[in-house]
Amino acid sequence: MNATLSHPRADIYYWKCDRPAAFYGLHGRTAEPAPAEISALLSAALTQHFGEHVALAPGSGQGNHLTFTARIGNQDTFIRVEDGPDGDDYMAVEAHLLRAVARLGVPAPAVLHVDATRRDVPFAWQVMECIPFSDLNRHWKEGRLDLPRIAPEIGAHIARWQSLALGAGYGPFSTELVRTAGELRGYHASYADYFHTRLDRHLAFLVEKNFLTRAQADELQGEIDTHAALLALPAACLVHKDLALWNILGAPDRIAAFIDFDDAVGGDPLDDISLLGCFHDGSTIAGVLAGYATVRPLPDDYRRRFWLHLLRNMLWKTVIRVGAGYFERTSGFFLVGAGASGADLRAFTLARIATALRGLRTDADPVSLS
Repeated sequence: MNATLSHPRADIYYWKCDRPAAFYGLHGRTAEPAPAEISALLSAALTQHFGEHVALAPGSGQGNHLTFTARIGNQDTFIRVEDGPDGDDYMAVEAHLLRAVARLGVPAPAVLHVDATRRDVPFAWQVMECIPFSDLNRHWKEGRLDLPRIAPEIGAHIARWQSLALGAGYGPFSTELVRTAGELRGYHASYADYFHTRLDRHLAFLVEKNFLTRAQADELQGEIDTHAALLALPAACLVHKDLALWNILGAPDRIAAFIDFDDAVGGDPLDDISLLGCFHDGSTIAGVLAGYATVRPLPDDYRRRFWLHLLRNMLWKTVIRVGAGYFERTSGFFLVGAGASGADLRAFTLARIATALRGLRTDADPVSLS
């Protein structure tokens, strides 16, 4: 563990549930008009930086950031604000990553400016080009997404960003080293250290909230322990860590940009692919794996790595879903399918955890995911 390190990301597995202000911004705040004082301060900061008056309009983000749109010069822009009490400065890391993956051929929005210092305003803010496409999740919920065509393209881009050179370490990247040296170095000395960060707390939380029984939690922990050898990575690769259709912009038949690298870590090659398995079935995963293999070879033990990471990802996602009240939401919420309910999401979540456990035990082919 890295408790001796002072940065708020040094001892977390996933920011939205493990940050000091856990679940901040996840209770629907960003769907409301931004506080007038933040809008005024941001407008002034934009005017000072770009040298012209900037008129802000509320954005449509459903995540934990406040979002805005604005016309700056002759360019439409998208602006995000991180105003949490944790003092997080990871927007600087994300800006570095967006520029880096774009150089590798991954479509990503251009970052026009980022200021995560909080010297002039009490929040971090980031200005990007506005990509004139909706997210793929909207197309999917409307039944228009050509996922069989899109899936291999997603897989190929995952493989491309995994070729990004990283420094030593695993997990979240040191913002200080990115800022001072342009180096992507993880806070954790080993991948096992990062993988197990907060795992006991995640399981305890789900037991406390009556989502899992103590026996179920012990069973999950035991199966993870059985496969500890899979965590002995010799080096990390870039992991988006929030890869889902709502973080991909485009048309029903093509990708325009990957967004939201603000949870990215150094980790395992199968992690991002398993994140897609949190929502989609084996036919989609087959397409992603096929696209990936056109750029990089899959590890020999990719099947068990897929299930191990599907299980770990479902656990932190469930912590968020329970803690932020997602199981009480309606179909208008981005995580709930068209015509479904929060209760359906809860049932799906339980089933996915059980499927991941079974797949890990049996070394099943990810194509079998249903």
